[in-house]
Amino acid sequence: MKTIYEEQISQPGRECSVTILNGFTPFTRKVRGVTIAGAIGGSGSPLLLLHGYPQTHAMWHAIAPELAASFTVVAADLRGYGDSDKPADDPTHATYSKRAMAADMVELMEQLGFRHFAVVGHDRGARVTHRMCLDYPDRVTRAAVLDIAPTRYMYQTADREFATAYYHWFFLIQPAPLPERLIEADPEFWVRSKLAHWGRTPIAFTEQAIAEYTRCFRNPATIAASCADYRAAATIDLVHDEEDVRAGRNIRCPLLVLWGEKGFIGRKYDVLNVWREYATEVHGHSVPGGHFLPEEAPAETLAALQRFFAPSSGRLT
Repeated sequence: MKTIYEEQISQPGRECSVTILNGFTPFTRKVRGVTIAGAIGGSGSPLLLLHGYPQTHAMWHAIAPELAASFTVVAADLRGYGDSDKPADDPTHATYSKRAMAADMVELMEQLGFRHFAVVGHDRGARVTHRMCLDYPDRVTRAAVLDIAPTRYMYQTADREFATAYYHWFFLIQPAPLPERLIEADPEFWVRSKLAHWGRTPIAFTEQAIAEYTRCFRNPATIAASCADYRAAATIDLVHDEEDVRAGRNIRCPLLVLWGEKGFIGRKYDVLNVWREYATEVHGHSVPGGHFLPEEAPAETLAALQRFFAPSSGRLT
C-alpha cells in the first residue's frame, strides 16, 4: 500500500485524495451532488468512521487497521472537510446541517454496497452520527459517539464554564468573514492549538497526522465550510433537534458513548444519563486522556469498539 505522500487520485481543479491508513484504498464518490473522499479497507460487516474538528479521516490511523481485521471499514471526510467537496453555504446553513451531512454518508454507504451499517463518530462526526440515527433508523444498526453530549443539551445548559472551554462554538458562528480571516492568518497554529487545548496527551499526535490536518486547513474553503458547520449547529440543527423532541423521537439502535476521563465532557456532564434522555439503549464509559480518544487512547478505544460492534452483539450486515 502506498503512503500518504505516494498515493494520488487525480481530480482536475482539486487536491488529490490521500490517506494515511495503512492497508486502506483511497476513494472519491459523488453523492447528492457532492464528492466525498475517504478510504476503505478490511472485510466483514460494514463500519463507518466519521472524524471530528479540525481533522480528517486520518484521525483513525491508530485504530482503523485493527478494526479492518474484523470489519469492512469506511473512513470518510465529511462535506467541507479533508478532500471532500466544500459547497458554498446558504443563508439557513442547511448546506452544512447535520441532516445534510448524514444524508451524504447514508448515500455513500449505499453506493459502496452497504444498505445497513454500524457507525462511529467523533466530535463533529458524532453529531452527524446522532442525526443519522434519528433520520435513518432503518439503516444504522449500532452507533458509537465519542466525547460529546447532545448539541441541544449543551446549548440549553450553557454557562460560563462551558463558554470558557468551548469558546470556539461561539467564535466560529460569528458572521463571515471574521473567524475565517483570523484562522487563515495562521492555519497551522490554529490546528496545533486546538489539538493542544482539547487533548491531554501531546505525544499522541503524529507529525504525519498533523501535517494532513494542516494541509487541509490551509485551504480557505475548508475554513469557511467548517465555520458553516458550526453555524448550522447553532441554528438549523437545533430546529431539527426540537422537532425530534416534540415528536418523541429518540435513537433506537444500541448506542455506545465514550469520553476522555481528563476531558471537559466527562467533567461537566453526567454523560450516560444525559444520553439516556436521547436514546433508548445506552452503554459506555470513560477512557484515558482528553478529547481525541482514537489518538490519545487507541488501545482502550479500540477494545471498547471491538466489544460493542462484535457480530455477537447484534446484526451488523
